[in-house]
Amino acid sequence: MATVAAPTHYDAIIIGSGQGGTPLAKAFAEANHRTALIERAHVGGCCVNEGCTPTKTMIASGRVAELTSRGPQYGVHLPGSSRSDADKSSPIVVEMERVRQRKRDIVESFRRGGESRLKAAGVDVLMGEASFVDGKTLAVAMPDGGKEMVTGTTIVINTGCRPSVPQIENLDAIPGHRVLDSTSVMELDRVPQHLVVVGGGYIGVEFGQLFRRLGARVTILHRGTQLLPREDRELARMLFDIFREDGMDVLLETTPVRLQPVTEESFDVSIKTKQGDRVLSGASHILFAAGRVPNTEQLNPDAAGIKVDKRGYIATNEFLETSVPSIYALGDVKGPPAFTHVSYDDFRILRSSLLPSHPPAARQSTRDRLVPYVAFTDPQFAHVGLHEHEAREKHPDKKILTALMPMSYVARALEIDEVRGAMKAVVDGENKLILGFSCLGVEGGELMSVVQMAMAGNLSYDKLQDGIFAHPTFAESLNNLWAFLK
Repeated sequence: MATVAAPTHYDAIIIGSGQGGTPLAKAFAEANHRTALIERAHVGGCCVNEGCTPTKTMIASGRVAELTSRGPQYGVHLPGSSRSDADKSSPIVVEMERVRQRKRDIVESFRRGGESRLKAAGVDVLMGEASFVDGKTLAVAMPDGGKEMVTGTTIVINTGCRPSVPQIENLDAIPGHRVLDSTSVMELDRVPQHLVVVGGGYIGVEFGQLFRRLGARVTILHRGTQLLPREDRELARMLFDIFREDGMDVLLETTPVRLQPVTEESFDVSIKTKQGDRVLSGASHILFAAGRVPNTEQLNPDAAGIKVDKRGYIATNEFLETSVPSIYALGDVKGPPAFTHVSYDDFRILRSSLLPSHPPAARQSTRDRLVPYVAFTDPQFAHVGLHEHEAREKHPDKKILTALMPMSYVARALEIDEVRGAMKAVVDGENKLILGFSCLGVEGGELMSVVQMAMAGNLSYDKLQDGIFAHPTFAESLNNLWAFLK
């Protein structure tokens, strides 16, 4: 009768090597805790492998394509083109395989860096799929078919999320390489003829604009009444107009219901709109970018007594503690907001509470933390704090003021011919504190970060209004924004 090896015990086990799990594993190991990190796919998590790093790398290629086509506006012409030719909207040539390879190279570089840091810290990296046996024990299914048992004094879940499976009639009739999600769309070796994007959230708008700039015909189908439904309505409408100006079809209050093959390379999409049903013809690819689900099913949380909500997210309190003592969760798997910088802040919270070598002045938590974010459209869509409607709902007794200033009022934007969009601030009219800030504008994320620092320091808006900023910079516009308060 075969003997079963005793479980290997660790002081700390991290499940998932995302942007919070990897530094936490490294911190445990450097504090002389025997540490294991379990990863089923590749070190770095979604951000490095399927999220921020690869998408922004490809968006940079789209930005270069856009600037190349706009060269004549700046008096710059490609060699071999006459001035009369350059004044026309001549197509550029996009080498999609090179775009993809540049993305792959940068991802691999980031991934190797994470692996080397874990190795140098002394972390045991176990490549396999983890599932709970009980509140202290995990079974790890290894790629070779074997299984390893491990136990941990402290266990941290960082398994993240994945794209949700689309629900649409006749999906199986379309070749798989033409049905895309946010991961597979980045592995295309050629630009789609006609890309239909389902979803007008952050993922959908970024990929939609990217592939339009690379030369695809793009149609965005969004069931909501505005793009980026959580954002300020005025700025979201501006983004809609920018997309239309750039040649994208954006259909709001629209839902795809059926796909129908036409040729080997094209299919029709039946859609339901507010005006009635119709058929969108000639699609070559369809990208489903309308939702993500947590990676918790294979984890078998019930075996450990870990509570999850109805969508599968792991329930945690403000200190990232689950329903089971000594089991914690960080990052996307505990629910939105799903941003890399939130995951990294989760790491700091756990490091401060679990490792005595990093004690804070007060116990850190997720309560009332100021979370910024940026959608990397062009122009960028950045936000921090409260939107106008949130401020009015949260503070019904306060005097809420708003300021909306077009980017065409910004000298730096005029100088570089990037004047699309606007910035908007929300202010407490009584104490002059900034409650929220949004910017749809070139380098909007950097401009938002300046306002975020003022908010973090509880500075009143007049400190920015009267501040001295270098000329000509985008930050200089923060002298003028507040004159629009009303």
